[in-house]
Parts: sequence; C-alpha cells; structure tokens
Amino acid sequence: MGESPAGTRTADRPADPDATAPGAPEAEDGAAPEATAGAADEVPDGPESDRDTSQEAAAEAADGTAPEPGAEAAAAEPGAAEPALSEAAAELAAQKVERERIARRKAERQGPVDAGAKLSGKAADLLAAVRAVESGEKPSPVYFDEAPTAPRRAPEAPAAPRPVRPAAPAPAPTAAGIDGVRAVLTRGGAPEALAVPAATTLGEDAADQLAHDPWRLLAVAGVRPAQADGFARALLGPDAGPGDERRAAALVGWLLEQAALKGHTALEAPTLEAALAQYGVPDPAESLEQAIGEGAVLVFQEPIGPPAAEGEEQPVRVLVGLEGYALAEESLADGLARLANTFDGPADWEKAATGPGAELIRAVSGHGLVTHTGGEAARAEPLALLAAARDQGLRVCLAAHTPAHGAVTARDLLSGAAGPGRDADGQFAVDLLVVLDAPQLDVETAAALVESVPDGARLVLSGDPGVLGSAGPGRVFGDVLAARACPQLVSRTPDPGPIGELVSGIGVGELNQVDAPGKEVVIVPVRDAGEAVHRAVQLVAESVPRAFGIPADAVQVITPGHGGSAGTRALNAALKERLNPGPGRFGGFDPGDRVVHVPSPGRAVAARVVSADAQGLHLDAAGARIVVPKEQVESQVRHGWAVTAHQAVGARWPAAVVVLPGDAAQALSRDWVYTAFGRAERHLSVVHGVDQALPRAVAEVLPKPRTTRLTGLLRALVAAARDQPE
Repeated sequence: MGESPAGTRTADRPADPDATAPGAPEAEDGAAPEATAGAADEVPDGPESDRDTSQEAAAEAADGTAPEPGAEAAAAEPGAAEPALSEAAAELAAQKVERERIARRKAERQGPVDAGAKLSGKAADLLAAVRAVESGEKPSPVYFDEAPTAPRRAPEAPAAPRPVRPAAPAPAPTAAGIDGVRAVLTRGGAPEALAVPAATTLGEDAADQLAHDPWRLLAVAGVRPAQADGFARALLGPDAGPGDERRAAALVGWLLEQAALKGHTALEAPTLEAALAQYGVPDPAESLEQAIGEGAVLVFQEPIGPPAAEGEEQPVRVLVGLEGYALAEESLADGLARLANTFDGPADWEKAATGPGAELIRAVSGHGLVTHTGGEAARAEPLALLAAARDQGLRVCLAAHTPAHGAVTARDLLSGAAGPGRDADGQFAVDLLVVLDAPQLDVETAAALVESVPDGARLVLSGDPGVLGSAGPGRVFGDVLAARACPQLVSRTPDPGPIGELVSGIGVGELNQVDAPGKEVVIVPVRDAGEAVHRAVQLVAESVPRAFGIPADAVQVITPGHGGSAGTRALNAALKERLNPGPGRFGGFDPGDRVVHVPSPGRAVAARVVSADAQGLHLDAAGARIVVPKEQVESQVRHGWAVTAHQAVGARWPAAVVVLPGDAAQALSRDWVYTAFGRAERHLSVVHGVDQALPRAVAEVLPKPRTTRLTGLLRALVAAARDQPE
C-alpha cells in the first residue's frame, strides 16, 4: 500500500494517575459537546461551527415523574417497626420537606417572589454559606449546620424506598393545545415549528406559560438564550429586561441542562454565577438565591480533601443541581450501597476459579458489588465468570452498551425488550448481572439498572476506563472506582498484537512505535483534507480488502467530527459514491447504504437500509428490523461508512481507518485517540494530517473533568455503614 509503519514515540513519562478517568463527551451525534475549563467554556452560547445539535436533550430533569424515596412504602401492621430509611433516601426526603415548606411560604404570599426579595430559613442559610465559601471567609462546616457532610435523616420517615418505576410517558399534546402554543409563538415571532415540541415539553398549559413567561421557551431543546430574549421582547415589549426574574430563573435551569449535556450532574455555585453574569444577569448571586428559594434547583455542599482533624474546619464546595439528576445520583448511590451491604451469600467457587478469570470469580463469589477494569482482551474474564455462575445454578445476565454476542443492551434490558424479565416487585429475575462498557453508563441509566437488581444479588461493573465517557450526564464508572466502595479487579490480560501494544501505550500517555511486520498498523501521511478523503476511500475500497482479505463492509472509518472537509458528512458522501452509488431516493438514502440510527442521545445503532414506504425508512440492524418514521429520518439517521469515535465506542471491526485531517488537531485528546485506535481488531490505518498534534494530544490532553456528586455520596454511605454497630 505504500504506507509506513506507525509510530512517533514521545519522551518517556510516568503514567498519569488520572489517565484512566473516563473523558468528557465530544460534539458528536448522540453525544454532548465537550466541557471546557472556566465559566465561559462551561456553557457557551451561539452556534457551534461544524457541530450538530441533537433533537433531544440528554435526559431532561425529572419533574415530579419519579416517586420520592419512601413513596412506595408498604402499609405496615399496627405496632410494626418501620424499617430505617437509608442515608441517601433521607437526604432526598429532607430536600422534599424543604421544597414543600418553600411552596407553602409562596402560597401564603399569594404571588411569586419579587425580584430582590430576601429568603428566610434554610435557603437563606445555604446561600449565606455560598457567599462565605466564595469569599473564603468561612470554609467552616458551621455554615452548613442544616446540610451536614453525611446525608441527614428525615424525621418520621416512612419506609425504605423501593425501586423507582419508569415514569409513564407524558401524554401527547392535544390539537387545541398545539394551536394555542402556535398562536403565542406567532405573536412573538418564533417559528411555528416549535409548537409541537413546546407543547410536549411544557404540558397542557404551555400556551399560558409562554404568554406569562416567554423565557420558558428555553425548556425546548435547541432554543438558545438570544432566541428566547427576542421572543420575550416581542411579547412583553420594554418590560423584557435582562434583569427580569423570570429570565434569570429560566437561565439557571438552562445552564444546568447545558452542563448536563457536557456530562456534569451539578455545577459549583461560583461557576454558575459567572455564567449568569455572561448572559447579562445584573445580580447573579441574588438570581441564584431566587432559584433556590423557588425550589427550581437544589443546593448541596461537599467536603474538599481528607476529613479535617477534630477541632479543625472542613473546607467544602457548594454545588447546585437539578432535581432529576440529584435524584438519580442519590438513588444510584443508595442502590450500590444496598447491593454491597445486603449480600449475605458468600459461596465457595474455588473449583471454578481457574484460568484468566479466576481472580474475578473469587471476588464475585463473596461480594455483592465488584468493579472490573481492562481492555478488549479482558472481556474474556466476565465471560468466564458467567460460565462459573451458571455452573453454580445462578440466574445470570450480560448487558452491554451495543449489541454483542450473548449480551443484551442496557436499554433493551430496562425496557423489557430483551433479558430475563422482571419479578412481581419489578426487579430483574437474576442472581448475577454483569454490565460491560460500564464507562458508557450515564447516571440515569445506571440508577435504573441498579434499582432493578434485587437484594442479595451480585452486580459486576466492567469496562475500560480509558475510553470516552458516557454521552449523558455523570461519570458513573469513574466515580465508583474513585469511591473505592467495593472490591476492584484490574485485569492483567494485555490486548494482543501490535494494535494492542499501541493502544496500551496511549492509555498511559505514550504514542509508541510498534513493530508491525504484517502491517497491522500503518500510517498514511496526507497534506490536506481533500487528500485525506481520497486516501480514506482508497483504503476502504481497495487497499485493505486487497491486502488483508477484509471486505469493505467490515472496514470502519472514524473521524473526530461531522463537519469540515474531512468530517463524517464529506467522508460518507465520497464513500457512498464509491461503494453504493445512487440517487438517494429515500430521503437521501438508497437500499444497501450503511447507516447509523441515533434514536436518542448517546445511542448509535449500526444498520443497513432495506427499503422505504409510507411507514418510513426500513433498516436492518444485525437481523433486527427498525422502521424510522419519515419525519424522523433527517434527525435520526446518518450514513455510517464513517462515524465519530462516540458512535463507535463499544463496538469493534476487523479493520478501522482513523482519519485525522489538519483541522482536527484541537479535537484530539488521549481518550479520543485511545477509543478510536482501539476499534480495530486486525488492522488499523491512520490517515495522518495533524503532525505533532497527535503525540501531543496523547501525552498532554487529558479527559475533560466532570462535576458530579456520586463519589462523595458513596464515600459517605460507606463511612456510615462502617460506623454502624455490628
């Protein structure tokens, strides 16, 4: 092929302790944009060049749809002792009590809180704490006497929470409701196309909400502050000023939702205030106080650093978050602690503990919660565990992020479309659940899975912490590892061959030169994006099939983004013209086209176009038939010869062609390169146009951090369990 072996080696350097942390998501289809340092980068405004905005937000905050912990308590007989409420559930119950108190106070005033009104009670105390922490005046926990480090218990709590049942879908908006919203949108000069999503998002009184508070339009996915401001000015005239309390309240929620799209489940109070200031809010601190007082957001404090010695003050940070993500993290922490603490069935599996999975088998035989880390070759160890568990007569289930042999997807398991089903209590009928690709779990999916695992069962979270993180909010796998709340097994099974050696080096920050006598790894230098597209097509259609006997359909092209002259759009257009030319008579697609179906953020399903009719576009996804309605084809289906790394994570192909055009240098990071290069089984070609940006990204550009609460919650629960008497 004329390519030379890959390998620019960087200077030797020690392994970075954070190298294995899952990274923040990139700006891809079904993935969230990258989080960047600083308030300005946390919540950017304006169109993002060459980025696609998904039609769905990455899981909206639950608005009263999920029951509070303890809400499903069974009726106890008179005189029966009530079970103790868990620490995490008690925290949420206490938050609920406070929200109800705020609601009563609002009702007594018979009107909304006036702009600039002062708070009283707990909300005022917490905001005073925010101010004190920001100024550095008082890092003391005495400022948080109503929000202690350990989750507090609620008085007269009912019973321990049962698993949260999936909320019933919101009713479809009525024709009259949509017409009402359309009329308000027309008055405000907003596109009528927003009528249906606005009516769906805001509910049956959407028209009244928008007429009274035009900034509620920000709750609709894709609407940005400048657009909502213009809509408000058209409806309210000169009264629609930047300091309007309604605008500030909407911005607080919108900023937190944007942060969730970048993987955060909460933001530090100073970061949120700085972002509000960037959007022209005159008094960000008071606006945040107002939002907390109205119950629109929750405030938390988290200790910083190791526990303070007796008599010393414990530094803390103040976090602000939406109720939905708070509920998910609290429920997830409580569920993980429940599995770790209710397991009382250690078994002697020593006879089965042989081969590469022996250490994992021993750990799981005696614990209810175990984590397992390793590369692609390490997947053999969970499979050995499942075989051993079956031999012991246990009911087992294997779940993964993408379809895999012997595994169901996490989404299909939760929906009941596949897997063992649920018992009368709504929990999975399993004794052991093994979840592969655990870094891809967002906090809400993870909470739903864990809540559905019955008491006394075993749960194993397994995955490669070096890959890109989940597209949805949270850093579940990394947080569980950081909390050290359960046994952690690290696989010693190396990924084989030159590709495995290359990827292993990337994981510790080194782009090593590898010996590839069979051209398992090659680098293809290019001068510009046009040449990158040409060489990629040549590799897929000619070079790889000829040299390795791998058909073109088994070669996957991976590139950093959708836009640009060598993004997925340009590459797919060139690959379609070469591999499956046609007029695109089915909404741009023809029978035989390779596509990616993205039904929701973070979920990308590889498929092939079969046909189209009045029902929509018919796809074949590994034998499963999918029908995408005509009106959803444009937003949910892309050509799939070339994909982004986020779309590729969790899957592997016999050969991969990673395209790195010159304009992609800023998009590269260690976890991106690790993920992209690791998708190849037998052959990897790197179309290289970024010069020294590639080794620099591997050595220096670490995964973007995410602000989450799960690690702290788990540590508190573990400490509380340790302090309880036997």
